[in-house]
Amino acid sequence: MTIDWAAMERHCRALLPARAVVAAPQELLAYDCDGLTLHREQPSLVVLPETTAQVAAVLRLCHAKGVPFVARGSGTGLSGGALAENGALVIATTRMRSILKVDLANRRITVQPGVINGWVTRAVSGDGFYYAPDPSSQVVCSIGGNVAENSGGVHCLKYGVTSNHVLEMEVVLPDGTITTLGSGLAESPELDLRGVFIGSEGTLGIATAITLRLLRAPQSVAVLLADFTAMEAAGEAVRLVTAAGVLPAGMEIMDNFTINAVDDLFGHDEYPRDAAAVLLIELDGQEREVTAAVEIAGELCRRAGARTIRRASSEVDRALLWKGRKSAFAAVGRITPTYYVQDGVVPRSALPAVLAAIEALSRRYELPVANVFHAGDGNLHPLILYRADEPGVIERVQALGADILRLCIEAGGSITGEHGVGSDKRCYLDWMFAPDDLATMRLVREAFDPAGLANPGKIFPTPRSCGESARRQASSLSVRLDGPVSDGVLTPSLEPLDVF
Repeated sequence: MTIDWAAMERHCRALLPARAVVAAPQELLAYDCDGLTLHREQPSLVVLPETTAQVAAVLRLCHAKGVPFVARGSGTGLSGGALAENGALVIATTRMRSILKVDLANRRITVQPGVINGWVTRAVSGDGFYYAPDPSSQVVCSIGGNVAENSGGVHCLKYGVTSNHVLEMEVVLPDGTITTLGSGLAESPELDLRGVFIGSEGTLGIATAITLRLLRAPQSVAVLLADFTAMEAAGEAVRLVTAAGVLPAGMEIMDNFTINAVDDLFGHDEYPRDAAAVLLIELDGQEREVTAAVEIAGELCRRAGARTIRRASSEVDRALLWKGRKSAFAAVGRITPTYYVQDGVVPRSALPAVLAAIEALSRRYELPVANVFHAGDGNLHPLILYRADEPGVIERVQALGADILRLCIEAGGSITGEHGVGSDKRCYLDWMFAPDDLATMRLVREAFDPAGLANPGKIFPTPRSCGESARRQASSLSVRLDGPVSDGVLTPSLEPLDVF
């Protein structure tokens, strides 16, 4: 269908304030990609509503005219989920930034989708509360985007991801109907349509008011920094700590490349530059509980081979250690402005073998890979570094990324932990799910959006986007996790396969 964008612009201007419609080509450039710059698609029109009523009016217009739309938050997503594919109207929620209600008696706060993640804690920290999900981009990412992707963060090991902290949502469905999902209570007997909506990546509608669960700030917090001469040893420390029954608030690993990138960004050596890996462990709770956990975790890190263990001496010191981890992507970007971030998940027990296999793949493709990840729940974020002006490099980058995801699946994991599927990984979804599973997911989507207007083309593999079969597009390189072991380190084998 051909869309008359001039007519759509006129209709949108009749529904919204003049400043809420973006149509100038030079201004539309700001919306041609999300945080994954490998994929770009400049939209023909962008609107910026400020109220639920305005969002509903725009969606009713799209429904009447048969115009597809894509919701967009702060644009920090890393799966191409906010791309304006298929001639979609972009509905940006960045001006919906009001905190609608604070209910400390019931430990709840209601916000519009454009509210920045870090603002939620800032609004209630003076009263001793905080909002637990904390993506590395929390100073810029929005709550609406977090809901769409079911974002995690460094503290999701103990406290869970976004879906564990959303109680209720006001949602505008693709036909413009306004409804409520969830009851505002921690437990409720109805079908969990709230849970269905969270993580649906904008394919079921747009959340316009979100009620979040607040937590009491812990009595005591401790952060340990352990450094290792081998990445496998850091992975073993993670396994030992979690197997011992200690539940850290967060466990994060950075490799040597990332360590040096962060130290260069800081301008001083916050982390030991010669370490193969550093492991950050945060422990929180009652003071005696934390004291005991620190002792156990420290001993287990030493048993795994830690050279030194440093405990943050103050709140400022703790914040600095975490700042380095949360600045990792930006730090790597100062060295190589073009990189591709993957987001796979593996069982914790498979971490040492999988990390060794990623290193082997890096050598095989002759592309450097920096590793920084949520070690506690096995959520990997390998950064594939490349030069954009190198001929044929994009194909090699994407092939390496696909092999890393296949490696995660072979280890018993997933193709995404928190970044979503979007357009970037839709061709790999049938690596994880059978045709009947995908058909059931599509039925859920059609129940919310029979016309297929909400973020069309995302998540599911299609012949148009993936060819006849995404499986056949996989690289011919297979990674086996049962290679030989030398000096306690697994050497993965790389074998060509005719079929996946």
